[in-house]
Formats: sequence, C-alpha cells, structure tokens
Amino acid sequence: MTDHIGIIGGGIVGIAIARALAERGLMVTVVEKEHRVAMHQTGRNSGVVHAGLYYAPGSLKASLCSTGRELTKEYCQEKKLPYREVGKLVVAVTDKETPYLDAIEARSVANGVPGLRRLSAAEMKDVEPHVAGVAAIHSPRTAVVDYASITEAMAEDVRKGGGSILLGHEVTAIVQQAGKVRVTTTAAELSFDRLIVCAGLQSDVVARLIGAPASPKILPFRGEYWGLANAKQHLVRGMIYPVPDPRFPFLGVHFTRGVYDDIHVGPNAVPAMAREGYSWAKVSVKDTWDSLSWPGAPALAKQHWRMGIKEIASSLIKPLYYKEAQRFIPELQLSDLTSKTAAGVRAQAWSADGSLLDDFAVDQVGPVTLLRNAPSPAATAAMSIADYVLDKYIFVRS
Repeated sequence: MTDHIGIIGGGIVGIAIARALAERGLMVTVVEKEHRVAMHQTGRNSGVVHAGLYYAPGSLKASLCSTGRELTKEYCQEKKLPYREVGKLVVAVTDKETPYLDAIEARSVANGVPGLRRLSAAEMKDVEPHVAGVAAIHSPRTAVVDYASITEAMAEDVRKGGGSILLGHEVTAIVQQAGKVRVTTTAAELSFDRLIVCAGLQSDVVARLIGAPASPKILPFRGEYWGLANAKQHLVRGMIYPVPDPRFPFLGVHFTRGVYDDIHVGPNAVPAMAREGYSWAKVSVKDTWDSLSWPGAPALAKQHWRMGIKEIASSLIKPLYYKEAQRFIPELQLSDLTSKTAAGVRAQAWSADGSLLDDFAVDQVGPVTLLRNAPSPAATAAMSIADYVLDKYIFVRS
C-alpha cells in the first residue's frame, strides 16, 4: 500500500476522504488554498441532509446518498453536533404538476426513502398549515445540519489521526515523476505516492494540471437566497419544495428552516460570472470566456435559454423572485423577503456536447484520482463517497 496520500481540496468531501484514510492508518495531507476548510460549496448551502427523493434508482447519487444520510446522522450524534429532522414537503401547486409528483414518488419508493407519505391538499395542511397546492409527498426524515461544523470536526479527526491539513496552499503545478506525484503550491513543494483531487469549483482547472481530459468542464451556477422576516417565521415549519420539472436541471425556489431556525427562501440558479462569483459584482473575464467558448455552450444555450433569462430576471428583480415563492405560500408579502443572505456557487460538470452531468463522476489518471462531478447530494453523501473512492480507487483488490 502507498505510504503518503495527498488530497487537494478542504471541502467536506476532501476532508471526509482524509478522515477515512487516517482511520485506515494511512499518512494523509490535505492541501487547501483558503485559510480555513469548508469555505466554498460546503459552507454556502442550505444545510439539507437529503433523503434520496430525486435521484435515479441505481445511480451513485441514490446509493451513496442513502448510506451517507445515516453516516452523517451517526457522526452528528457522536460529536454532539445539531441534526434536526424537520421534514420536507414536495408540493404540486397545480394538477399539471401531479405527473411530475408521481415520478418523484416512484423514485423515492425505489430509493427506500424512509417514512415517505403521499398527501392530499387537506392532509398537507397538517404538515405545513400555510402551504397551497393540490397534492404533496412528505419526507419526515429529511434533516438539516451545519455542514461547516461537521467538516471542522472531521478535520480535527484527521489531525488527531496523524494527518496534516495545509491551509493557504494554492496548487500551481502537479508533476508525475519517478513514481511520485509532486505538487507545487504557493507555499511549499510536496511529494505524494497517490493524489486525490476534490477541488470542487476548481476541479477542471486542477485536472488540466495533471493532463486529464478537458471534459467535463465546471460551469458555475450561483444560488441566491432571501431571508424571511422574523414576524413571518411561523409560515414555514420545515421545508417546502417545488416539484422539479424534468426539462430543467435545477429545482427552483423553495423554503428551508435551517438547523439554527433561520428560514431562507431559495436558491435560484443563475450563471456565475466567476468560479467563485458570489455576487453580480464578482466578474472574471477568464472564467466567463472559458464558459462561453466551451464547445457545449451553443447546445446548452439553445436548450435552456428561456430558463436562463427567467432566472437572471428574478435575480435582478425582487418581485419576480417573490412571485415564485408566493405560489407555495399565498399569504407571503413582498416585504417578507427581508434581504439577500450569503449566496453559494454550485460546481456543475458540463460535457463538450452541452449536457450537464447528473451523477457523481470520478476519473483516474495514473496515481491521481479526480472527482470530476460532485453536486448535491455530495455533502449528505460525503462519508459514503469517501468509502466509495477508497474501496474502488485506493484499496483496490487484485
């Protein structure tokens, strides 16, 4: 077995893999460009522990989400971190949406979502008294957590297990030489026997350093949230989600009661103008040009331009965003959306033909393992992703 394994990326997946390696007695070093872990996708999401409603049965997402949910719950109990099963209501607002609700229900049953129930318009009022719709499915075991705190706790496990986490080390070069993987950062020269890349928004950039295929590329989508006024917090008990339209890659605006009882409305999904573009003011000409010049750009634009215009408009014009939210809670007022909270950017893998990758994706280039696509539910599944990567790519049985 290899002596020293390096990991690029200090998000929850990278830290979970490091923790799993340390538990198995391996020497491990995490290299992270920021000055703390969980700075990007991990620390900028809704905090939802997904139950597996949406994922294609038999997919990696479905299987790893199911296992990861239980591992996350157990870990939070062990570390005395908050884990609240507030439940999720997926609502068909109109009769036209019920076939989509039927499809989600079938997937949920196939994926073994615990406690799932189909509800009538009257029954859903028992779960969320202020919601409007014709039918719903209720997932009572869908939970919320603080993923940044979980990542910090796992990082401490890594250190206690003899591993290292190097913060403020941005990777600038990777070379395979003399049976080693040599990694140059802004602060050091490092040498590893194996390397695992969990670089999230920068995963395709790091892949190019290794000489991996250019596809899939990362297309950054920003998700913006509005806060709900304190006086209207009673309108949402847990989570209220739309029925996803299979023609589009994102869920749409929804309501989530967070682990600390803050309620946020969102996110939307707008193209970010930089890989870490958390507002319209953050623009990278290079990142934007990379997206526009990608071979898949025309096909993606042709397929989703209407949705793109709608999302951008609702981002810039608050009443449009509000109208999307009010479909689910009619008594909601425009003034109830108080201010935009911290946005997140989703790293969406994008193929050269314009298609968006739906499932987790891993590549292997010699001694380097690359997570090329790890969208939601990657935070939920982080511990099971770690076991999957180690068993399939690191501890390979001959």
